[in-house]
Amino acid sequence: MSHKVMHFEIHGRDGKRLQEFYASLFDWKVDANNPMKYGMVTGEPPGIAGGITESPQTLVTIYVTADDLGAALKKAERLGGKTVMQPSKVPNGPEIAQFSDPEGNVIGLVKPEPM
Repeated sequence: MSHKVMHFEIHGRDGKRLQEFYASLFDWKVDANNPMKYGMVTGEPPGIAGGITESPQTLVTIYVTADDLGAALKKAERLGGKTVMQPSKVPNGPEIAQFSDPEGNVIGLVKPEPM
């Protein structure tokens, strides 16, 4: 499989409550000690890392690797998807983008960082 799922996100109106819920439910260690209070969940192989955060809408999304985010967005559009977020650099993190599939599910793209 050339495009791997690398990250997940869970959004909700009460980010702290969601972080506590998933930490208790799955025994996840959630680190929200950052200015955005973004709750990082460290993936332990074979699992993946993720984040739990506050936002005005509820949303669960996955991030899939793509070497060329712009080309992947164009391909998604040709197949009936829509660009939700143009490629942008996360502060101290990777470059990401998002699209919605033909049913409206939001999927993230992440450019692999060099090792």
